[in-house]
Parts: sequence; structure tokens; C-alpha cells
Amino acid sequence: MIIIEKGAISTMPIQSGGMPHHSHPFYMPVKISSLTSLSHYATDNIPATNSCIMFVWEGKGQLEIDGELHSLESGSIMIFAATSNLKLENEQQLQGMWIEYTSMPNHRQEHYFLNGSPALHHASTQLIALSGELYSAWIEPDDRKPFKVQQLFTQFIVDLHHELAAKKETSGSWIENVFEYIEAHYNEDITREQMATLAGVSPEHFSRTFRKIMGQTFSAYITLLRIRRAQQRILTSSPNLTTLAHEVGYEEGTYLSRKFKQLVGLSPTAYQNKNKKIVALNYNHTAILRVLEIMPQLGVYSDWHRSLEQVPASKQLTMNEGNSSLLFDSIALAKPDIIISYNIPENKMLTPVAPVIELPFMQMSWREQFGLIADVVNRRQRAEEWLGHYDGLCHTANKKLNHSIGSERGTAIVWELSSRAAYCFSSSYGRGCQILYGDLGFKPPSIIMENGIMDSGYLVSSIEEIGTYPADYIIITSIPSSSEGRKRLSRLLRSRDWKQLDAVRNNRVYILNQGDMFYGFDPLSSQAQLKELLHVMTS
Repeated sequence: MIIIEKGAISTMPIQSGGMPHHSHPFYMPVKISSLTSLSHYATDNIPATNSCIMFVWEGKGQLEIDGELHSLESGSIMIFAATSNLKLENEQQLQGMWIEYTSMPNHRQEHYFLNGSPALHHASTQLIALSGELYSAWIEPDDRKPFKVQQLFTQFIVDLHHELAAKKETSGSWIENVFEYIEAHYNEDITREQMATLAGVSPEHFSRTFRKIMGQTFSAYITLLRIRRAQQRILTSSPNLTTLAHEVGYEEGTYLSRKFKQLVGLSPTAYQNKNKKIVALNYNHTAILRVLEIMPQLGVYSDWHRSLEQVPASKQLTMNEGNSSLLFDSIALAKPDIIISYNIPENKMLTPVAPVIELPFMQMSWREQFGLIADVVNRRQRAEEWLGHYDGLCHTANKKLNHSIGSERGTAIVWELSSRAAYCFSSSYGRGCQILYGDLGFKPPSIIMENGIMDSGYLVSSIEEIGTYPADYIIITSIPSSSEGRKRLSRLLRSRDWKQLDAVRNNRVYILNQGDMFYGFDPLSSQAQLKELLHVMTS
């Protein structure tokens, strides 16, 4: 392990022809440690003698710096100067790394991004992955690559600088405020001049910029947004045409119908009744469509789902983060009539393509999502028949459990293990918990209820601390794939806390390692999860 002691590097004046005084500073890591190791400083001051970067991979909490609170969550990066007045408060166990660093001083150091007031940034997926490499290189040094830590830290700093610079360039853009206003007031009589005033620019500049970004005029976009909202309402309910016209900003149903046909090519009634081409943007909704015997024009399929049926490559959609334009092009080429997704901000980019049916995440059970999508595609009867079949399987499963373990089920907890952390879930997050707690009568342990799992849907722990969460039954749906993660799991299984758990002593721990199948929160996955849980708990 390479450690550079603070103060060990001295600087000399640069002579003529050498590096100028105004060159950038050189940042060097002094110490890198896990955030888990800071948990015992929850109420005391955290000792930090160097400038710091805190990177949160998972969990939630608050960091107090000189009396000012900063909220932390997955992807948060905090950058702050050396201070002795730091306090960390965990809401959900924080997983991540803590970097103390120093730099060679120069005369213009105040201009560089790691100096100054504390800064909170939300990291990209790429930066999160790079941080994991850096942490692994620090805790497991490779003698064959003595400069790997410095190399990764330098790349980390460069990428962080680029992300902060890009964020600074876009944070002052007035267009974001305009779109927020339009989303809230699209059904009102808003004008180009009003939006230009809101943006603080001239009407001409507003029009040029808007058309450059959206590829259409402001008035055309308002019309598009109104028709998309009308399509969404037609798909999810049966509103009166006049009432619908008033909802989206038109005075008459006949005028709405005319605008609708101009944009969609069909009348509202014909659109409601036609067989529609559908794009599904996640595993769960793709699986729901397949249970309803509909092949989406494009869908996202899990590896587990692909093992059940052969899906043509032309029907598969890959959700590559960071390639939004490629995703947009793929969806646009499919020319869908409907896009089904969870409610996420990125859906706005798809407004020009088709109406997006947005389902609230964690607020609807898989049964409710199943029913809503069935209504959208006119397959309610098929959904009810399938649910009747599933309820019959649940009835049979409960009879077998009554015979095997008794009618008093007790508590159960589900863990999903990654290389860095362990996650347990509530029924609103799936992972088989919707079956254990909803269909089979088990209860979540009181300790996870007290830690607020019903609010967040999941809790994060270190792998080694799983033993501090007792339950009558423990189900592990996946185990780490990396050697580091396997070592951490091995330490857990040898630990005293683990061996003293009632579930361990009573042989009620089930390591399934079928994370891909248990990831699903849909009818197809739930049926498979029910079968697997029943098998291991009654064998």
C-alpha cells in the first residue's frame, strides 16, 4: 500500500524554463477508507486532518460540516476542505469510500475545483464504477502495479472535474425553468412572450433556442403536449370528449378531435380501439405484456426471461446509460403507439415519439400494474384469468406450508448481496418479499421496520453485519460474483453473530443465488419466485 504522509513533500521555487507558478495543483491521496468504518463517529466529530472527498455508493444520511447539513444518498459526492467539525448521521447504513488527500500548493490554488466551500455532486455511473476500482486498488495493492492507485486517483479527479464543469455550464440554463413551467401549465393559455419574460430573454431568442432544442416551434410543442396528455387519458380511462378537451386546454371536444387526428392520424375513438404497437422500458412491464400474450415492438428483457423464451434481437431494447440519443433513435424507429415506463424524468425526451404511460414506482403492487397495463391494451379478462390461476397456486402453497411449518409463519428477511453491500427489501420493492409478506403470511422482522424500510423500500447493510438482523427465516437471493465479495460473505458465515442466529441454528437459511429471477416484480417472475420459495421451505 502506498501512503504519502502529509507534509512529506516539499516544494521548491520553479526556475525559468520550468513549470510556471500558475500551473494546476497536484492532488495526492493520503488515506482511503470505507464509510462503514466511520459509523462509530455518528455523534462525535470525525477526525479529518486533510481535505476530503466522501463518495456514497449506497444508503442515506446527513453530513454536518461546520453546522451546515448536507443530505447524502446513492451517488453523492461531498468535497470539502480540512476541518475538525464534521458529524455523520446515518438514516440507512452508508456504503462508500472516504478519501483524504493533499495537494502541492501554488499561487492560484483557490481557482481549482477541489478547493473552496463544500460542494455536493451527484456522480455518473461511470464515476461510481471508477471509484470502486480505486477503492479496491487501495485496500488490495498489487506489487506488480505500484502506480495503479495514483493512476486511478488521477483519472478519478479528471472525470470528476469534467462532470462538475459540465454541471456548471448547464445549471444556469433558463430552458429548464421554461420546461418545468410548461409541464405545469400546458393546459392554460400561455404565450411565447410570457415564456420569454420568464426566461429573461427576447421573444426572438426564445423562439430560436426552443426550436433548436426541440426541433419544433413553441406553439407546436404545446399542441403536441396537449394531445399526448389526451392520449394518456384515453388509454387509462374513458373520459367524455368535451371533459377531456377542457382538461388539456381546449374549449370544445370537436376542436380536440380535429387536432388529435392531425397529429395522431386517427380520431380519439379509433385510437382507443386499435391494436397498438408498444415499447416497454423495463423488465417488469415487458413481462406483464408477455403474460397478456402481447409481444412488444421493443422490450427490455432480463437474462432470466430470455432463458424462458427465444426473443428476436430486433424486439430487444438495451437500456444503455449515457447513450440517451441512441435510445431515443431506437424507440423512434419502432414507431410505437404507446411507451410504458416507470415515472422518471427521462421520459420527457420521448414526448415527440409517443404518449408515455407512467406507472409510479413503489406505489403500485405488481397486481395493480398488471391490471392497469391490461386495461391499456384491452386485455382485462386475460389478466383476471391469470390472477385467478396465481391465487390458486398461493392457496396450494399455504396448505403445504401449514403442513410443513405450521400456520404461524414467523418472520422472514430477504437479502441480495453485491460485492460492496447487502440489501434487504419490503414488499413494495419485490425480490420475493411481495410473496413472503403478501401471499404467504410471513412478517418482516421488527428491526427493519424500525429502520424505516416501509418508507424507502429497502435497507443497506455491510455484508458482515447481516448477522445483526435476526429473523426466523433468511433467504439470500444472490451472492457476490467478485472475489472480494466472496471473501466478505465467507467472513459473515464464520462470524459469531451469524452462527448464533436462530435461522442458522434451525437450518432455515436458504441461499438461492437466483438474483436475476428474484429481481422481477411482475406476474411471470412472481409465479417463479413463489414456486422456488415453496420448494426450499418445504423440502
